[in-house]
Amino acid sequence: MNADAVVLDVDGVLVDVADSYRRAIVESVSRVYGDTIPKDAVQQFKDAGGFNNDWELTYAAALYVLADGAGLGLSLPSFTDRVAATGGGVSAAETVVLDALGPAERERVMNEWDPDRLRDVFQQLYLGTDLYRELEGGEPEMDTPGYIHDEPVILDGETVDALRARYDVGVLTGRPAAEADIALDRVGLDVPDEHRFTMDDWEEGKPHPRALVTLAERFDADSVVFVGDTLDDIRTAVNATGEDTDREYRGVGVLTGGLTGEEGRRKYERAGATAVVDSVNDLPELLDGDDEDAGGN
Repeated sequence: MNADAVVLDVDGVLVDVADSYRRAIVESVSRVYGDTIPKDAVQQFKDAGGFNNDWELTYAAALYVLADGAGLGLSLPSFTDRVAATGGGVSAAETVVLDALGPAERERVMNEWDPDRLRDVFQQLYLGTDLYRELEGGEPEMDTPGYIHDEPVILDGETVDALRARYDVGVLTGRPAAEADIALDRVGLDVPDEHRFTMDDWEEGKPHPRALVTLAERFDADSVVFVGDTLDDIRTAVNATGEDTDREYRGVGVLTGGLTGEEGRRKYERAGATAVVDSVNDLPELLDGDDEDAGGN
């Protein structure tokens, strides 16, 4: 697989976020509303598309919990299927709920739904007391250690060296810049500002191709590989191909995020992945053409 530049997602690729971001989603809804979704259901929202921002996924999960209590009458898989069919993201979740409920139920649910409160609780749980004060600039209402400190590193130092030796390396993540800095410092990957995009750098979010195309232009790359752990990551590469016909974009899925096993592999392939690897640490072998040993397709 020829490549001039490699662009990496952070969550699920460089660090494991199962017990940090995903835990914060589930527990934020529970703390605010006394009920929540199962942690494994987070992936159903991710697969629906439009939930690169975990705050917005939290809002949608809370909306489902409130609507379910008001007689929504949809199982969680049916709900996320309808969200996907409506275009994905929190606005689609809101549309599905408003279409399914009667006037009185709609009013009650929307009055109870409080995204600002959910975001604040999420940040307290995820960042912990000290980082919350530093990054959010407020006084937390709870004393928490912060799930951000429970993110095992996936990316090996040998992989960093192998990629840097042969390719330009960039980062494209839905994290806020400050939280991206923490993860990149942890994995030992120093990426200059002009070679990365975070939540703070672009409004559209994945799977919009603008950030990936811009990175390709900045690298002056003819061929770009984008490595991610969600279907929206793969869709970003596919959309970049349609947007920028002068370059080649290839999406590579990893099985260290919410998509795992053969089912995860098939979902990636249906979304248009060029290859699927067990871990980002298999990427150098894949790029060298030894995709069979690397677990690629």
